[in-house]
This record gives sequence, structure tokens and C-alpha cells, in this order.
Amino acid sequence: MTDLDLLHFEQLKKDVQSQYLKEYTPSQDDISKWKGIDIIYFQEDLRKKAKGNISEKSFYTYFKTSPVTKLPRIDMLNLLSNYAGYDSWYEFKKQHLFAGELLQENENMDEEDINELEKTVSETPELPKTELQPQKIEIQPSQNADLQKTTTENQLITTNPTNSENTTNSSELPKKNFFKKNAWAIITSVLITITGLLGFKDALFSKTYKYCFIDKDRGVNVINTLDIMVMKENESPIMYKIKPGECFFYSTKDKNLKMRISAPFYETLDVNRNLENAPEEEKIELKPDDYKMAAYYFSIKDVKGGNPEEQVALIKQKRNQLENLISNSAVIYQVYDNDTYGIERLDKQKYITLVTTPTTSLKNLNVIEMKKDTNGKIVSIKFKITSTDEKNK
Repeated sequence: MTDLDLLHFEQLKKDVQSQYLKEYTPSQDDISKWKGIDIIYFQEDLRKKAKGNISEKSFYTYFKTSPVTKLPRIDMLNLLSNYAGYDSWYEFKKQHLFAGELLQENENMDEEDINELEKTVSETPELPKTELQPQKIEIQPSQNADLQKTTTENQLITTNPTNSENTTNSSELPKKNFFKKNAWAIITSVLITITGLLGFKDALFSKTYKYCFIDKDRGVNVINTLDIMVMKENESPIMYKIKPGECFFYSTKDKNLKMRISAPFYETLDVNRNLENAPEEEKIELKPDDYKMAAYYFSIKDVKGGNPEEQVALIKQKRNQLENLISNSAVIYQVYDNDTYGIERLDKQKYITLVTTPTTSLKNLNVIEMKKDTNGKIVSIKFKITSTDEKNK
């Protein structure tokens, strides 16, 4: 990657912006100032014209910062080039060459070739020196053979005393080491046994309980991810997440269990169990929150298809239903996948416009949290539009 590639990418961003402004009028002309629904409409137009998509996270990484310090992947560069009217990223650069760009590349190639030749020439004189050194070492073994010619009498006098001393010492050492090794082995085995009993005492005396969760009105498994908070006396609560359709397994040696179960589309439930006479398996019913389910259904219900008159009527019906469900003072947040722009607040009308606009992004809409007041009106919504292309990296 060169600095010229980064300059080319800045040119490409301007061409992409110009292409979008030919047909659409966003809240701001500058692409670096787009957010929220502007980005969603741009993603939709990109999918329609270039048959591809970039995530919200990638948009904030490469379009919100200017100039950028790194290039996107080549597939994203080709996608944006196609949207701007070019066959590929290579074709775009070819038609936007800077002065002296090719000349600079050729000069670099010549300098590299010269450096390689100089390196090769400088290393060649050292080869003969390494071949002469082993010949000097081979003379010594013949001289050592003459030094070993001594009288047999001298050899007998010098070797006998040392052998007798070594044999007596070697017979005494194993006896001492034998007792030392066995003593340490016994002590170590005892310590390991005690440590094992202390470490596994909870597993030996604990009992596992199984809790499954069903929809009280429909008699089926709950459709949401459950948040279970287990509360113990004089301890901080422990949080567990249970996927839809799965059961909760909990091992404990305590005599009582207190937990709070919550889910986006169900009412919060506090459970207290005396485990001394409680069954090991139990089904717990959760009461659905009809207001939350209805608002979620109206948000993700597909309004595409059919003739234009039916589509307009369906959108109007959907807007009226959301108007009645959501309070005028509701607090609504959209959560993003990136650190640069983590959360955005929307008013009621902007949210209704977003979820009643027929785009493919709504299929990835995920309601994180929804609250209502005593009159049944929704007063708080937190949602997220999940990215899809980031998972394929």
C-alpha cells in the first residue's frame, strides 16, 4: 500500500458521493456527515446497483474519517468502484493516474536490483576462508596417540585406588537417596490427596437442577434469549444468558435458590425455591408482554410485495398501529456496532418512519429492550440493526 493508493481512495469516496447525489437528497451533501437513515438508504442503493453491501461499522471506519490511514479490503474497493461506474478498483486508479506515478515505481525497481547485485558481490570473497579451517584441526588426533604410550606399571598404580574409593561411595549414596526420595513421595501424595478433597468438595456434595421455560399463553418454548440473575445472600448477583429453547442447568449445595428471569417480550419473574424438597427438573411459565410483542411485530413485518395501492395501505395501517402503541414522550435509542458512533437517540416519528420504510435492513432489526408505563404505552425502546458482512470476514 502506498500514499498514492490512499489518495486514490479519497477520490473514489468523492465519486461515490456524487453518484448517490444524482438521485437522492440526504440530510447533508457531505458523505462524512451522514448517519442513521441516510446510511440505510445508501446501503440499499449500493445493494441495488452494485449487488453488494458494506456494514455500518465499515462506513464509519472509512467514510467518517478523512483522510484515512488504511485501505479497505479489495472486495470493498471493487464494490465501491462498480457503484461509481468503473469495472474495478484497478480500472478506477488507471483512469485517475497522478503525474509521475508510473515513473516512481520504475525507479524503485532499479534501486532494488542494484542493491541485490552489490549484496551478492560483497559476499562471494568469504567462501574460500571457510574451507581451509577444518584441515588444521585434523592433525591433532595423531599426536594424542603418542601421548598415551606409557608403561603398564604406572597405569596400574594410578587407577586401582580411585576405583575402590568410587565403588564404596557409590554404594552408600543410593541408600541415603532411597529414604529421602520415599519420604518426599509419601508427603507429596498426602498433600495431593488433601488438596483434591478440598477442591472437589463442592462437586461431591452439590446437586444439579434443570429449569426449562415455556410461554404461558401459547404453551411453547420462549422466543427470546433469557437473562437469569441468581442472587445469593451476602454475595453479588451472578448473570446467565440462556438461548431460546434451551434449559438452564444450575449446580449448587445450597438449600435455597433465588433468581430473577427477564426477557424482551416477557414480564420479569422472581423465583424462590426451597431445594430441600424441590424436584430436579421443572418447567417455569413466563407471561408474555403483548404490547412489546405487538410493537416488535409491527416493526419487522415485511411491507414489500403486492401492488402499489396495497403497499401504501399496509404502510399506513402499520404507522397507525405504532402511533397508538408508542407514547409521544418515548425515549428511543439505536445502538451501533462501532466505537466511533455508539448510540443515537430518535424521536417517535423518526423511529416510525424508519421501521415503516421497506428496506432489507429491517430484516436484521433486533429489539434489545422495551418498557411500558402503567397505561400500557411503550415509553422506552432500544434496538440495533445487526451487520451481516462483518461476520464473513
